[in-house]
Amino acid sequence: MQLIAENIAKSFGNSIIFKRINLEVSNGQCVGIVGPNGSGKTTLIRVLSRLISPSRGQVFYRLNGAEMSREESFKYIGLVGPYLELYQDLTAMENLNFFARVRGLTEYVSKIDTLLEQFGLINRKNDPVKAYSSGMKQRLKYIFALMHEPEILFIDEPRANLDEEGIRTVYQVIEEKKKQSIIILATNDSEDLQFTDWTVQVNG
Repeated sequence: MQLIAENIAKSFGNSIIFKRINLEVSNGQCVGIVGPNGSGKTTLIRVLSRLISPSRGQVFYRLNGAEMSREESFKYIGLVGPYLELYQDLTAMENLNFFARVRGLTEYVSKIDTLLEQFGLINRKNDPVKAYSSGMKQRLKYIFALMHEPEILFIDEPRANLDEEGIRTVYQVIEEKKKQSIIILATNDSEDLQFTDWTVQVNG
């Protein structure tokens, strides 16, 4: 799998968020996106994951040399970020079952139980999400992002809302996923950068 960004820029109205970003990443690599608050790290994640389009330039996904459409690429992406919404009145399992159906996953139940155990939610999987703490909701977002074993994992602020145990779990996931997948993480925390091969600076 390859993720390629060619001279991408993003602006909203007259406000330029970033410009002249070039990137080429393959399986087994982790790239950090760094910059001050408000510099456009989250926007760059959204552009690279093809949730929104760049104002200039292009983002490509290639699998075995063949370019994928935007719709095809979504099958290979996992995303953890504040813009991922959970249904508060549904249980964790109902949320995950719903998202699995949307993604067209058929064999996922055993994987979900493994992830629920890994992230310490197995005993709370039938509780409504509105009863979860912010840290528990963040752990559930990781499970959602990982349950289809994505080739590319985007993480916006890996440590957000997590306690020390949650951070250790996330770091274990990053270390393991990096062996065979692409990881793009946006962060201001130097500890997160221990996993990155290089960084992209966004200055706003």
